[in-house]
Amino acid sequence: MPRRPSTSRGKGLFGDAAAELKPAPAAYSANIDGGSRGNPGPASYGVVIRDPRGELVAKLKKYIGRMTNNVAEYYGLIAALDYAQSHGVRALRIESDSELLVKQMRGLYKVKSAELQPLFERAKKMSQAFDSFRIDHVYREQNREADALANEALDETAGGSASSPSGTRLETPSSRTEPRRIRARFRSGVLYLLEDVDLPDGTEVEILIRPLRKP
Repeated sequence: MPRRPSTSRGKGLFGDAAAELKPAPAAYSANIDGGSRGNPGPASYGVVIRDPRGELVAKLKKYIGRMTNNVAEYYGLIAALDYAQSHGVRALRIESDSELLVKQMRGLYKVKSAELQPLFERAKKMSQAFDSFRIDHVYREQNREADALANEALDETAGGSASSPSGTRLETPSSRTEPRRIRARFRSGVLYLLEDVDLPDGTEVEILIRPLRKP
């Protein structure tokens, strides 16, 4: 009886499958921020993008007109997604200090705002085109670079407008309020306010450091 040629059992089930496995693409990271002075008011966004090694590859900032904080946040997200897609990035991690935006993108919050709905749908569709995508919430202290870029965009627009002197900040209701004394505690490089302060995002304040007691 003729012998059958030897075969490698299981090759079709395991050998080929293992050969087809590809390593997951290394993820780029993008810190995003958006804000307005007045809410709604003059608005802008800032984006900082780093490669998988943590090297800075792009800084994006843009004045986007009179809008709300939340709209500006979505503009920043879309700008980051657009940059990543146009530069062939396949894996992206977004960090934002907007809890609303993050939870909406994760499906934890419904999008009830008519002005946010089309922006959300666009961002969601763009995010699904990546091999790997995630979005996380971070505290504002961890998002300083993106916040600074957004403020720069507003400052540059204010400086170039006929109604605002060069280098001055746009006047908002919060900038006309009377000064207040607020106690704060400095810890690990961060100044924590000990009282609740109701101010729009992007508001700048002056701080006079006068220690009340020695650490």
